[in-house]
Amino acid sequence: MPLQLLKYGLGLARADERHLPGETPLKKSYDVVIIGAGGHGLAAAYYLAHAHGLRNVAVIEKGYLGGGNTARNTAIVRSNYLTPEGVRFYGESMKLFEQMSETLGINVMYSKRGHLTLAHTDSGLRTMRWRAEVNKHMGVESEVIDPDDIAHLAPQLDLSRQARWPVLGALYHPVGSTARHDAVAWGYAREASKRGVEIHQQTEVTGFDMAGGRIKAVETSRGRIECGRILMAVAGASSLVAKMADVRLPIRSVPLQACVSQPLKPFLDPIIVSGSLHTYIWQSQRGELVMGGASDPYALYSTRSTLEWKEGLMAHMLELFPYLSNVRLMRQWAGVTDMTPDFAPIMGKTEVENLYIDAGWGTWGFKATPACGKFMAETLANDRPSDVIAPFSLDRFSTFQQLGEAGAASVGH
Repeated sequence: MPLQLLKYGLGLARADERHLPGETPLKKSYDVVIIGAGGHGLAAAYYLAHAHGLRNVAVIEKGYLGGGNTARNTAIVRSNYLTPEGVRFYGESMKLFEQMSETLGINVMYSKRGHLTLAHTDSGLRTMRWRAEVNKHMGVESEVIDPDDIAHLAPQLDLSRQARWPVLGALYHPVGSTARHDAVAWGYAREASKRGVEIHQQTEVTGFDMAGGRIKAVETSRGRIECGRILMAVAGASSLVAKMADVRLPIRSVPLQACVSQPLKPFLDPIIVSGSLHTYIWQSQRGELVMGGASDPYALYSTRSTLEWKEGLMAHMLELFPYLSNVRLMRQWAGVTDMTPDFAPIMGKTEVENLYIDAGWGTWGFKATPACGKFMAETLANDRPSDVIAPFSLDRFSTFQQLGEAGAASVGH
């Protein structure tokens, strides 16, 4: 528990009068301009100021703080990926999540629950064994368990052999967790602003003033900003913003929908994922069932919800939990995900000399928030990619060194 929260609970401290300072005019120039005030952009701003002493930093956001995909995800944190590069990166991210409440002085409601990725076929079970071996080799807790072990962890699942999709086993990730997404964004925003970072909401990027292969200034709806370096962290809008700088990205943007049920008494502790059914579910601290499925099968820059997706998800959900048939849905939403061909993110430099990119997160951007912020800040400060994120560079697509993370993105394809 954060010390500040304990003091407040005991009446020894008062809440801050204001979470963020009031709005200020844009300055003429900044050392670093970060486009996108979601979790990634705000985390990078915090680490630039905290770890590297770069305080002349502006974070500009078209909408409101944390209002994009940061507000539209399902808050799962895990590191049981398929490639060594992915496992290493997300392992670092989980370490930062574990200490985040203390680091930021805000309760991010980090909760270790355990994460079960179900296998319904022999091929699915082989993939789980593959992932488990890679995870263990990289020092991440992960193992394949049989239906009897699953029954002890999640007795609510339909584990009968008569089920349409019988469960043959699962990849068990004991440290799989959840965290409060908006608390993460606001925590990074507050700590970054305390260190001099300016956060400008309702400020849209309209273009770039370029010369000699670099960006001289960022054109916005509130005026022109000269800059030293630019970080683009705009999730589903990555291709649109990059196009303003004549940078072409191997990204396809598609909606990803999710929903929550009415609150129920607590009955489900672990996070349950079905790779074959493209379905996942966990129960929040408020009792709601948080549920999601595969991304939509067509490219679209829209955050609308559809009846077709909901019906398909509920059919699969009832195959796992038949007794939920009378539970009502309470809320449904969508985000826009930026999918790369190898299902791995893009981090690092672009062909434009001073433009850096944080994109291609697909269905797993929230869990990367602290690590991406830390290592992108290091990359910006030193003008060279951190070793941890070097394999995720944009040029891997031209050198045919793709990573192949699709096997660990159970609900993203």
